[in-house]
Amino acid sequence: MTTGRDRLREDVQFRILRLLQANPEMSQRELALAVGVSTGSIHYVLKAFIDKGIIKLGNFAASEDKRRYAYVLTPKGITAKAELARKFLARKMAEYEALKDEIAQVRADLEVEADATGAITSPGSTTRTTR
Repeated sequence: MTTGRDRLREDVQFRILRLLQANPEMSQRELALAVGVSTGSIHYVLKAFIDKGIIKLGNFAASEDKRRYAYVLTPKGITAKAELARKFLARKMAEYEALKDEIAQVRADLEVEADATGAITSPGSTTRTTR
């Protein structure tokens, strides 16, 4: 069974891999800001990715600062990202469907309230006028 913490961890991992695939030269600080976690958390995740062979570390050739690194996804990393993307998409689609249902229910509730109070509401509007 996947817990909320596991889902959050997978979401963070997916976002990191997605960002690194597009921008291998991103610093840990830039990744932390983009993902919304601490730099320490990014360091921990990147170290785990390197240890598992999901990413490899190299010098960023185009940088004047040769101490800058590039985090490059390995073939194993590309496979891991694809699996995380599949899970991420499934979760987000389920959240989307639940949100659509909740919006429909709130709209229906508003219509019932409007009928009971004699007010008119238009879909997508929060303004009410009395009849």
